[in-house]
Amino acid sequence: MNVGDERSTSFWMESGPAIEASPLTSDAECDVVVVGSGIAGLSVAYELSRFGRRVIVIDRGRIGRGMTARTTAHLATELDDFYSELIRVRGEDEARLYHDSQVAAVNRIEAICRDEGIDADFARLDGYLFPAREADRADLEEEYQACRSIGVDVEGANKAPVPGIDTGPALRFPNQGRFHPTKYLAGLARAIVANGGELHADTVHVSDKEVDGGVEITTERGVVIRAGAAVFCTNSPTNDKVAIHSKQIPDRTYAIAGRVPKDSAPDALLWDTLEAYHYVRIQPLGDAENLLIVGGEDHRSGEENDMEERFARLEQWTRKRYPSFRSTDYRWSGQVMEPIDFMPFSGRNPGSSNIYVHTGDSGMGITNAVAGSLVILPLILGEDSRYAPLFDPGRKSAALPAATEFVRGQAGAVKNFTEYVRPGDVGSADELAPGEGAVIREGLSKVATYKAEDGTVTRRSAVCTHLGCLVHWNGFEKCWDCPCHGSQFAPGGQVLNGPAVKPLASAD
Repeated sequence: MNVGDERSTSFWMESGPAIEASPLTSDAECDVVVVGSGIAGLSVAYELSRFGRRVIVIDRGRIGRGMTARTTAHLATELDDFYSELIRVRGEDEARLYHDSQVAAVNRIEAICRDEGIDADFARLDGYLFPAREADRADLEEEYQACRSIGVDVEGANKAPVPGIDTGPALRFPNQGRFHPTKYLAGLARAIVANGGELHADTVHVSDKEVDGGVEITTERGVVIRAGAAVFCTNSPTNDKVAIHSKQIPDRTYAIAGRVPKDSAPDALLWDTLEAYHYVRIQPLGDAENLLIVGGEDHRSGEENDMEERFARLEQWTRKRYPSFRSTDYRWSGQVMEPIDFMPFSGRNPGSSNIYVHTGDSGMGITNAVAGSLVILPLILGEDSRYAPLFDPGRKSAALPAATEFVRGQAGAVKNFTEYVRPGDVGSADELAPGEGAVIREGLSKVATYKAEDGTVTRRSAVCTHLGCLVHWNGFEKCWDCPCHGSQFAPGGQVLNGPAVKPLASAD
């Protein structure tokens, strides 16, 4: 199981081809084992396979049905956290290099689509950043100046192409992109297999160790994979307990999609300036219609359970700005990992010799993942990577904004541990409606209790098996979310998303 087994189904899951792959049932050897089959994992595997490396990709669930299938798939070189903020944290030179990595990522996707014949609806288009409030116009001007100072291609526009309102002055970023992510992943998978690689679904990593200049990965079935190197691309890393997790926090984000007449909304990327910003794109459907996809309403994972209200606000926001949007055909959610200094973590795992990691994508998940593959490939090949120091997972940042994000992240974990002495969400399972869950106090213990539609009650320990935080019920996806580091569990306790690798313990 992985997050593809949560309740909601994205448009990408429904419309993208399934990638056939069987579980790994016997010990295996390879040059590199990649854990995780989203765009980060399959991009790394693809690049390595092109250089003749024998690659095995494993995933705890279906191949290509993790968090990548829950994104909205913007291919943006504009930075969602703003280049003005990045410059304050990392300086102009590193901000310039980061922008270059994003340009390289979009170019690489375009080249792979061309070279491998992947029909993933790739297109170049403009992106627009527009003010959510009148007071945000000053932020646009600051961002414009910051972008110009590091060579970002940007220009002012009288307004963004939002049909229902006059946005006022906006910033236009030419040469952005969009594509169909699960079609792209299927194309990468075909190329990896053609290059001699292996893909194995329903193959759960539970432990890893470095031995004799290589790595051993042990799976839930007891199968061992021996490789020269391992790369963990699992949204939140499953190989590490603390080093990376203390430098990022998990956020839930939401998306809706509905059909609109083809000429009623422009084919462009759009973002507003709210902290939990709205983002918009089009997906072509045919001659007469497009799919309008809108996201936003983010919050820290596990700390809210008001998803219906969030979707209602998202629909209201959309209808005001896109009058042709009449009905919501799809609703889904995903999780992004927010790093303390706006940069992903891609490269050699801290303290390791042959274990590599990619995480911390923030809202730039697609481009950061592909940029990460351009970091990890040369490192494994023993070559230099110009982006490696920038994305180094072992880096430390003393800048004030980064320190503030660090404190915010740790405060959430501290707050969670105080819940051990608080009452439960409800007094007993009798108070639960069918299909709902809640944490119940039983003496000194907290029990994650789920009542199925048929009335059957499942009881698991509410203690996350990663670092002991208490999980919370997610009423929309029908799963348990850990607010501390992003682990997710099925109603019955099975792991859907790391960093946890073990299911919630039985409470009976």
